[in-house]
Amino acid sequence: MIKRIVKISLLIILLGVFAWTIYFLYSKSKQAPVVYQTVSPFDTTIVKKTVATGSVIPRKEVNMKSQVSGIIEKLYVIAGQQIKEGEVLAKIKIIPNMINLANAENRLNQAQISYDNAKQEFDRNETLFKQNVISKADFLPYELKLKSSKEESVAAEDNLQLIKEGVTKSAGSATNTLIRSTISGMVLDVPIKEGSSVIESNTFNEGTTIASVANMGEMIFEGKVDESEVGKIKEGMDLVLTIGAIDKESFGATLEYIAPKGVTENGAIQFLIRAALSKTKGTLLRAGYSANADVILAKKEHVMAIPETVLKFEKEKTYVEVETSANVYEKRFIKTGLSDGINIEVTEGLKKTDKLKVPPMDKPAGGE
Repeated sequence: MIKRIVKISLLIILLGVFAWTIYFLYSKSKQAPVVYQTVSPFDTTIVKKTVATGSVIPRKEVNMKSQVSGIIEKLYVIAGQQIKEGEVLAKIKIIPNMINLANAENRLNQAQISYDNAKQEFDRNETLFKQNVISKADFLPYELKLKSSKEESVAAEDNLQLIKEGVTKSAGSATNTLIRSTISGMVLDVPIKEGSSVIESNTFNEGTTIASVANMGEMIFEGKVDESEVGKIKEGMDLVLTIGAIDKESFGATLEYIAPKGVTENGAIQFLIRAALSKTKGTLLRAGYSANADVILAKKEHVMAIPETVLKFEKEKTYVEVETSANVYEKRFIKTGLSDGINIEVTEGLKKTDKLKVPPMDKPAGGE
């Protein structure tokens, strides 16, 4: 009895497995075939470019230096102010070197003594000359000595005044205690304050910067290009600048300089480039804005193109899969041209009415 029940149970299990297998195979045969997404060729403009990173700076920026050492007595400008060439930026109060001051005072005292002595000799011999006791030839050396002593006294006095005040009487309005701008433009920075000490600019020292002045009407882009890209660019190429601080606006520029020597930065060789900006139509560009420059290597307008994602390769040939009927595709070899990394120009092998198979998971622009 038990054996009979076991046999019947096994038979029922086998029939169930068989029935499930038949149902699974039937369901699988009824699944819909995979329908691929397609895309057609389209007209577009393709621009091949490389990117340089850098900043926007004035072409002409000058640091105004002090020619004397002392203390800033008065500042006449602030950052952002427009000034003209020759305008006074600051006034410096001279703090004389004590050794130089002592030497100058000693020189003046010696010159005054010499002058007084020469004057006495001149007066005495002038009386003798007028009385015809000595000749003109004997009198001339005393006259010459008096003039020479007077000149030395004036020079010593000017030297002392120069050390004390930075200006002499004979110089008139000319003085190096007044720092004047050498160009017209905008004051970008005034790194010092009234009362600050400054040192003079000379062979051994750059001197203290009083102010930085730049012509903001002529701006340039200065950036760097990787060595893998520098061989593709040349002077005269067009650039399109995108400035981080200015949304929804780009600026044109023309490449005018490529450094002949690269520098190593973060393990890569970088080459400096400069480009002249076109007129900005009233937009204020501040010095130091960070910017990216798209260097246009090649450009084609109104060309037939396809997304690069549909391309396939066979050895050195390029092909796409073209739909011939519903969900049926054929391999077709094509010729391509300029690419921007997203779309690529098709020069031969396709029509705009063709539908191209798109690999799964890809949804390129222009797809149907």
